[in-house]
Order: sequence, then C-alpha cells, then structure tokens
Amino acid sequence: MCRKCRVQGRVQGVWFRASTQQQARELGVSGYAKNLSDGSVEVLACGDAAKVDALCDWLWQGPPHAQVSAVACEVVDVNVPGDFTTA
Repeated sequence: MCRKCRVQGRVQGVWFRASTQQQARELGVSGYAKNLSDGSVEVLACGDAAKVDALCDWLWQGPPHAQVSAVACEVVDVNVPGDFTTA
C-alpha cells in the first residue's frame, strides 16, 4: 500500500524531511519526502498498511521545531521504491 501526503505548516527548515526519513526507516516504510515550492512537504509512504498508517499519523507531530497545520493523504498506485529518500 502507498499513500502520498502533503504536510503543511512550518515544515521546511526544521529537519522535517530527515526526521521523516528516520521514522520511515525505523518502521520499514519506503518512499520519499521532498520540499514543495509552496512551503509544504510531500511524503510518499509505501509498505505494510499498519506501518504506513503509523508514519502518516507521525506526520502530524514531526520533529520538535515543526508546527504542522494540516496533513492530507491519499492512497496512490505507484511503483514501490526500495528505500526512503529525501529530495
């Protein structure tokens, strides 16, 4: 299962992508986290449904300096990446 999420708020410049990568690797989830030009972060999370759900729930918290105001996720049909990367 794969979900693509858009995380809004104060999520750039606060180690959000690196923290998401660390959390995803601990959960065994593959995908990516990348900054978008509007100041949000896009996250693709693929793997076991319960683990993907856990990562999507964690996105509401993020790292200590993040201030998440919204998380919108949708199930997507994509080729599952082998690792979790940041861009």
